[in-house]
Amino acid sequence: DFDIAGQFDPMIPDAECLKIVHEILSDLQLGDFVIKVNDRRILNGVFAVCGVPESQFIPACCTVDKLDKVPWEEVRSEMVGEKGLSPEAADRIGEYVQLHGGLDLIEQLLQDPKLSQNKVAKEGLGDMKLLFEYLTLFGITGKISFDLSLARGLDYYTGVIFEAVLLQQDNEHLEEPLSVGSVAGGGRYDGLVGMFDAKGRKVPCVGVSIGIERIFSILEQRLEASGEKLRTTETQVLVATPQKHLLAARMKLISELWDAGIKAEMLYKKDPKLLKQLQYCEDTGIPLAAIVGEQELADGVVKLRDVATRKEVRM
Repeated sequence: DFDIAGQFDPMIPDAECLKIVHEILSDLQLGDFVIKVNDRRILNGVFAVCGVPESQFIPACCTVDKLDKVPWEEVRSEMVGEKGLSPEAADRIGEYVQLHGGLDLIEQLLQDPKLSQNKVAKEGLGDMKLLFEYLTLFGITGKISFDLSLARGLDYYTGVIFEAVLLQQDNEHLEEPLSVGSVAGGGRYDGLVGMFDAKGRKVPCVGVSIGIERIFSILEQRLEASGEKLRTTETQVLVATPQKHLLAARMKLISELWDAGIKAEMLYKKDPKLLKQLQYCEDTGIPLAAIVGEQELADGVVKLRDVATRKEVRM
């Protein structure tokens, strides 16, 4: 989770947040993804020009937020049936919230006769245009979608909001790739910090959280499917002894390895059985075992064993 706090010029920190999300998701190689971007001010402007009373903005927002999971018909019936909006207002909202695109869509909405008259929406669209200009300079607009259905249900967001979703590419016959679900989300929350400050000082903030649990479960599913074994340690060598009373020999050797910058481990037992030590290597994926027994000590050598092939060399 990372946040940029402080008074800066519009959209520069916001663009960097998106750059970081892009970088993390690209490096993790989770597959294709898209980062959806919207702005609370644009959404509020849409609600206003569609005739939604201000007291209904947040409930309407929460309903729109379901559009990534359910079709527009269901969202519309919830707006009218449960949230008490007029069918006309719901239909007008539908014309906007099903749009997604890039700079050209922003330009189109800036020319929109109704939306361009709304001060809040106009501000939001102006900033969104600026954001896309910066994202173009960062070279990441290929993965960014300006999506008017993105609402992020939390009411403390004050400006730009974003959410990264993984796309499922397996179904070739589908027109649009399916979303696997959100793996990161965030936005601008300029009023939140001030609420917790006794003096009420304003601290503008923008930030984003990466969904660690969601990403881990996706990676685990992939590993299971591939049958690969995951190494949970970077240890290069386990220092092992085959007989009792050789803890001192292990400690001397491991100290030399550590001093030489080699990642080494030993079992924290005085007299572990050799089989147990080698089993530990197999379980954790440690590739080498450096074995020092009485014979090795007498000969001034170490027996290096390749755990996988069981080949051994004296050195």
